[in-house]
Amino acid sequence: MNDFDTAEPTPADLAAIDAEWSQIQADLDLLANPDVIDALVDSLSVAELAAMTALDRRRLRRATAHTLRVVAELARTVTTPVASASLPEVA
Repeated sequence: MNDFDTAEPTPADLAAIDAEWSQIQADLDLLANPDVIDALVDSLSVAELAAMTALDRRRLRRATAHTLRVVAELARTVTTPVASASLPEVA
């Protein structure tokens, strides 16, 4: 039998969690901070960009430009709001 066969944590497991809870809570608080998440994403982006080849960068620029063209076209298109077109009026 391995540790994964039990449905509930043992008292020893709970004691270990309790002993480490301040560190667990600090880690959760850190990851809940949007500035920390932004910094982590930025550092990953920098590492990825540094590893990109010239062809990768050109493909990324083309994909970004395409996305911006699609968004601009959608912004120019006049649409009828879905809610008012499909739902009956409430009296």
